[in-house]
Amino acid sequence: MLTKDEAEASGAGNGGNTAPRLDAQERDGQLMLALSGDWTTRTVSTVDAELRRLAEERRGGVHVDLSRLGRIDTAGAWLIERFVAKLSAEGGHVTVEGADASAQVLLSAVGRAAGEVMQVSPRRRWDPLGIVVGLGKTMYAARDDFLMAMHMLGATIRGAQMKEGRGHAVNVASIATHIDRMGIGAIPVVVLMSAIVGAIVAQQGAFQLRYFGAEIFVVDLVGILVWRELGVLLTAIMIAGRSGSAITAEIGSMKMREEVDALTVIGLNPVGVLVFPRLIALMVALPCLTVAANFAAIGGAMLTTWFYSGISPQAFVDRMRDTIDLSTIFAGLIKAPFMAIIIGIVGSVEGMQVGGSAESLGKQVTKSVVKAIFIVIVVDGLFAMFYAAIDF
Repeated sequence: MLTKDEAEASGAGNGGNTAPRLDAQERDGQLMLALSGDWTTRTVSTVDAELRRLAEERRGGVHVDLSRLGRIDTAGAWLIERFVAKLSAEGGHVTVEGADASAQVLLSAVGRAAGEVMQVSPRRRWDPLGIVVGLGKTMYAARDDFLMAMHMLGATIRGAQMKEGRGHAVNVASIATHIDRMGIGAIPVVVLMSAIVGAIVAQQGAFQLRYFGAEIFVVDLVGILVWRELGVLLTAIMIAGRSGSAITAEIGSMKMREEVDALTVIGLNPVGVLVFPRLIALMVALPCLTVAANFAAIGGAMLTTWFYSGISPQAFVDRMRDTIDLSTIFAGLIKAPFMAIIIGIVGSVEGMQVGGSAESLGKQVTKSVVKAIFIVIVVDGLFAMFYAAIDF
C-alpha cells in the first residue's frame, strides 16, 4: 500500500493523476476500508461501482481511513459521503478518520448539501387542527395580497409617477405597445373562441326549443346571453390566461434580475414604469375585444341557426333588434374596464412577489392566472346580482 507522499510522487509522473484505490480488510468483525490515490472528477468513475457494491452488501461496522488520500474534489467527497450516508441509514456504524484539514472542510460541506437534498419530508397525517391553521394562513395571505393590490391601484390612479417632480409624465409609446400586444395580438384567438361558443349555444338552444316549436326564440337566448354575460366573461378569461400570465412573467423576471430595484435606485417608480402602462392598455383593449367577441359570437350563432334551423340572417337580425336594447349591450360593456383592472392588478402583484428562482416564477404565474380567472367570475356574478337588484 502506497503512502500519501509516494502516491503524490507516483501521480506526478502520470499526468498528475493517481488512480483511486479501495483496500478492504476484515478485522474483529469490522470492515477496515483504506482509501488512497486521487479522488477527483477525472478518476472516481473507476471506484464508483465497487463503492456502491460495498454499500449494498455491507451491514456491519465500517472504519474508513483517509490518511493515504491524494487529491480530492467535490466528486470524490460526494462518493464518500454517499457511502457513509447509505450505511448509516441502514443502521451501520461508520467512522471516518485520517482526513486532512482541507478534506474535512470539503467532506463537511458536501455532507450538509447532501443532507438538504436527500432530506425526506415526514409522512403527512390527517389533522383537524391543521385544516384550521391552513385556513388561517390562507386568509392572512389573502389580506396581504389585497393590501398590496390596493396600494398598487392607488399608486396607479395617482398618476404615472415616472420620476419625482414629474407626475404628469406618461409614456404613450409604452401604452401603445402594450395595447398592440394585449389587444390586437389577441383578436384572432378571441374572435375564433367567441364564434365557436356562440355557434354551440345556438345549436344546443335550437335543438332543445325544437321540441316546443319555438326555435325562433334561440335568437333571444343567444342575444341576451352573449351581450350581457358570455362575450365579456369569455374575453376576460382569455385575457387573464394570455396577458395576465405575461404581465406576471415579465415583471417577475425583472424582479429576479433586480431590474425593479434598479428602477428605484435611479429615482423611478416601478409602479409607474411597469404597472401603469399595462393597466391602461388593458382598460383600452379589453372593452374593444369584448365588442369584437360579441359580434363574433353573434355571427357564429347566426350561421348556425341559418343552416341548422333555417332562420335567415335577416330574420335573425330583425328578431334581435326587437329583443335587444342599449341597456343589454352596455350591461356587458360596463364590466370590461373593471375586469381589466382586476387582471392587471393581480398579474402585477404576483409578479412583484417573485423570488430569485425559476420555480418561484412558475408558481407565481400559475397563481396569477388562477386568481385572476376566479376573481373575474366572482365579479361577474356580483354584477349580475347588482343588475337584478336595480332592474337593469
